[in-house]
Amino acid sequence: MRIFGSRRAQAAVIAVAAGSLALTACGGNDGGSKGQPKTQTQQDAKKLSQPVAFGNAQQSTGPAPAVAGAHSGGTMQVYQQADFSHLDPGQTYVSDGKVLDRLLQRGLTQYSQDASGKLTVVGDLATDSGKQSDGGKTWTYTLKDGIKDQNGNAITSATIRHSIERLYASFETDGPTYIQQWLSGDGTAYRKALPGGGYDGKHLPDSVLATPDAKTIVFHFKQAEPDLPQALTMPGYSAVPIKGDTKQKYDQMPLSTGPYKIADYKPGKSMTLVKNPQWDPKTDSVRHQYVNGFNIQTNVQSEDQTKSILADRGTDKNAMQWTGAVATTQVPNVTGDKAAMARTIQGYQPYVWQMNFNMDRIKDKRIRDAIAYAMPSAQVAKLDGGSFGGEVANSLLAPTLPGFDAKYDPFGKLKKPNGDIAKAKQLIKEAHAEGKKIVYAYANTQIRQQQSVVITNMLKQIGLDPVTKEIDNATWYEQMGKLKNGMDIYMTGWGQDWPSASTVIPPTYDGSNLQDGSSDYSHVNDPKVNAAIAKAEKITDPAQAQAAWTTIIKDIMERINPAAPVYYTKTFQIFGSNVGGLRYSNDSNEVDVTRVFLKK
Repeated sequence: MRIFGSRRAQAAVIAVAAGSLALTACGGNDGGSKGQPKTQTQQDAKKLSQPVAFGNAQQSTGPAPAVAGAHSGGTMQVYQQADFSHLDPGQTYVSDGKVLDRLLQRGLTQYSQDASGKLTVVGDLATDSGKQSDGGKTWTYTLKDGIKDQNGNAITSATIRHSIERLYASFETDGPTYIQQWLSGDGTAYRKALPGGGYDGKHLPDSVLATPDAKTIVFHFKQAEPDLPQALTMPGYSAVPIKGDTKQKYDQMPLSTGPYKIADYKPGKSMTLVKNPQWDPKTDSVRHQYVNGFNIQTNVQSEDQTKSILADRGTDKNAMQWTGAVATTQVPNVTGDKAAMARTIQGYQPYVWQMNFNMDRIKDKRIRDAIAYAMPSAQVAKLDGGSFGGEVANSLLAPTLPGFDAKYDPFGKLKKPNGDIAKAKQLIKEAHAEGKKIVYAYANTQIRQQQSVVITNMLKQIGLDPVTKEIDNATWYEQMGKLKNGMDIYMTGWGQDWPSASTVIPPTYDGSNLQDGSSDYSHVNDPKVNAAIAKAEKITDPAQAQAAWTTIIKDIMERINPAAPVYYTKTFQIFGSNVGGLRYSNDSNEVDVTRVFLKK
């Protein structure tokens, strides 16, 4: 998933977004941070670097473990900078929607996080994380007993089939497409398999998606899909009841299967969530229903959010940020206040900002290596929120991915975070590239403009002749996604859709998908890499798959070097003093909203 703007992800979080490392709540006995370290670093990633586990029926059985000190009651105040782009789960592919989805919707599987931060995929509506057969080509799920939507209608296998098939409809344009493509073809070709999205009474054949009885769903894929349990945790694959599905209008008021439902929604202004009485905690091993509801106020700017919650008066004692962060201008005020810091959480997000090299234009690897070695990563990161907004990157894989290696450092960023100018100059000299023009593009935002000054100076220092091009941020990825974009270097950000490099390496470095609009921004099309990716995608053992992806990314960085890692993104959130249960979610990479409560 791409990251837009500067610190915050605007496209799939997220989602999406999943992770393996949390920087937990920074102190205070709130039932979520007691006994946990106040800060964590990249070095801690190694402790949580094992692949995500797949849970059994016992781990999938509710209720969820109680949060220490929690009790019920009260209304939580939520501040959001922007309104939700979609409410239809099938259209949801951004971080704010993912957080909301955790309270409103349920799918076949979901993530469970233990006290150490380790993630396990468990059954949500299903009894377990899934049973695979036929070498991973077939996956079978059985639904739990007693699961209903907010209107009291039972969730059956027909509901799940409908939830998958409706994603084939032409109006479902913004959600994930992994499972549809795995079932019915790459690109947009899958839509041809069911152009009506099931609304016309037609269905995918049983050889693709079968529902032999009211409790059983069977997925049949053309090749092994070992990541299905994780893909199913995405909001896009949440259950949508047949009765009540209003097609395009479902995006305005969806039905709930989770612990809360929408009582009122004023687009662009506010949303009110209240308890869903049809939700049964005995069927849910990952969610709680402590507060009576959430009062969500949108269009509240980051600085206003921070000032209000920092002041901690009145209802702001009950206030929280979902996908917001402490405003850069307010960081000193928060960090200088010990009591305020006790009600913050910090954590890595799954994104890596990287300086892409257009491989069609910068063909001499020595030039690419020179820029990578010289990149003033620390200075660039500092301009995007400082140490609380970002951190120097040593790899193209984020600390949130299983297998992250904090010591791996092919371009010497751990020792020289502001770049090795001398080494870069020597490489430029060896390439006979002194004075070579380099077309450097950057987005027309304040942060990118400030960063461009630092990067341009670096290019001049190492002997290159930079030509700068300022591009409209609103069309940044559209412009950079063109094969003939006319640029030499440009910065993009990417993060995983779930905790596996399978959602990072193939979309960004698999040359078999190279075309206008693809996410292979460096135009990598290496036969060895393409073959290795195709092989790794078929590995069903998570540990073996992780090892394969690690080998591939190291080969890409060392043998090809299509992009220089610049910095990892981080978040820094603040909450009212009456908010308890604070914990950073290694799944959403924001606060874990499934366990929060009000202390009094």
